[in-house]
Amino acid sequence: MQPEADLEEGNAYTEIEIKLLTPNLDGLAERLERVGARRLRARTYEYNVRYDDGSGRLTAQGIVLRLRRDDRITLTYKERARKPVPGFATRREIETEVADFEAMDAILRGLGYRPSVVYEKYRTIYRMGDAEIALDETPMGNFTEVEGPPEAVEQTVRTLELDDAPRFTSSYLELFARAKAALGLNFDDLTFENFAGIPVPPEVFSGGER
Repeated sequence: MQPEADLEEGNAYTEIEIKLLTPNLDGLAERLERVGARRLRARTYEYNVRYDDGSGRLTAQGIVLRLRRDDRITLTYKERARKPVPGFATRREIETEVADFEAMDAILRGLGYRPSVVYEKYRTIYRMGDAEIALDETPMGNFTEVEGPPEAVEQTVRTLELDDAPRFTSSYLELFARAKAALGLNFDDLTFENFAGIPVPPEVFSGGER
């Protein structure tokens, strides 16, 4: 996450990233090790809950209110960035660590928010220069997120020889919506249990967004 200079909040950032469809994450991990990337976090299971009010107001406004549990518990707020970067997913993000997942869930419910979708993944995180690279195993396929200043993201893509990989600025839930429509799926949560036995061909994501 990159600090946004015109924000006064100490924990507010601009998130600049892309996603790449990368079926062979083992091979990519080996490439990262060869080029000297530093592993920040070993493969870790993530459980995410996104919240909204009864009218779907947050989603309609492009706002994400998310509670995540992995090796810690974090509450995240995202909204559209004031200064989007063309070709990249660009969002203002505020995140803080909390002590108790169930207590934070109860607080959000008490404020009138309810879970709108649950999504899972396994994530391994590397650092290379100014870029953070996340290897993501999701129920609908494997992706790589590269986050950082645009020039660092592009350099990382070249170094890792991912120039030809399908590239996305959409969120995982937006990609999930495409998969649901293409495959006629009738469930709302992006979980490994829901996708068990369901093959997801790469073309359902429309081949990238370059």
